[in-house]
Amino acid sequence: MLRTEGLKKKYGRVEALADLTLDVPEGAVFALIGPNGAGKTTAIKIVMNLLRATAGRAEVLGVDSRKLGPAELAQVGYVSENRRLPGWMSAGYFFSYCKGFYPAWRDGDLAELVRLYDLPLDRPLKAMSRGMRIKAAMAAALAYRPRLLVLDEPFGGLDVLVREEVIESILERTAESTVFLASHDLAELESFATHVGYLDQGRIQFVEEMGALSERFREVEVVLETAAELPPNLPPAWLNAEQSSLVVRFVHSRYEEARCAAEIRQFLPGAHDISARAIPLRAIFVALAKSAKKNHRGS
Repeated sequence: MLRTEGLKKKYGRVEALADLTLDVPEGAVFALIGPNGAGKTTAIKIVMNLLRATAGRAEVLGVDSRKLGPAELAQVGYVSENRRLPGWMSAGYFFSYCKGFYPAWRDGDLAELVRLYDLPLDRPLKAMSRGMRIKAAMAAALAYRPRLLVLDEPFGGLDVLVREEVIESILERTAESTVFLASHDLAELESFATHVGYLDQGRIQFVEEMGALSERFREVEVVLETAAELPPNLPPAWLNAEQSSLVVRFVHSRYEEARCAAEIRQFLPGAHDISARAIPLRAIFVALAKSAKKNHRGS
């Protein structure tokens, strides 16, 4: 449904994307996450043919993104980060205008979305709150049940209740679609994403199914019998190891119980008690971001 191969983007000497290769399977809800400036929006703009890559290529629905035409775009829903809507239009006029571009437009779906989002059809878009404009853009993107839905920070500016409504509407109308989104709202992503790609400084660090990602990350706590300094050159899978008196904590990025216990016996021979717990996507992201920041400083 969506694929990139060796995608690069440079702005002068600044490399925004470096060899980005992704393959988003049909039916997936693929979440692209990473720190600010990682290249998420740049990748989406290239995929949507709003920005030209320096090198590499992207495909959407099997077509080179640079050659997307009306037939392909009529099957793609897109809600951008800036959501620049024609402010002079009323919401009702805006939906009527959009309808002409999408043969699969469903008036019934739009009516349901308008009720769900409580959208005033007679109000100009410029007179709406940021949250209302986001909902209007989302309603227009969902009304024709696109085969591919591309979302760039779709939940920004929405309160908790509205986020739940938006997520529910996305899931209800994309059961047979593929969703590709970039977002910082990790708690929301964890509830419905099937795949995660982690982008850092323009480079993809991993692509993984959400279940497998959750399985391999654990927060580990080790209680020592006697105080001792952490040894140098700890295993690279031990992220952000820190010590407080007799307690050592770290996030293990390749957790297997037997393997972890053997590592601890090797590097922390005074270990008295070991515990490990699963952590949410947000904690995984924080651990990765902190570790990357330390590594960048070190280099």
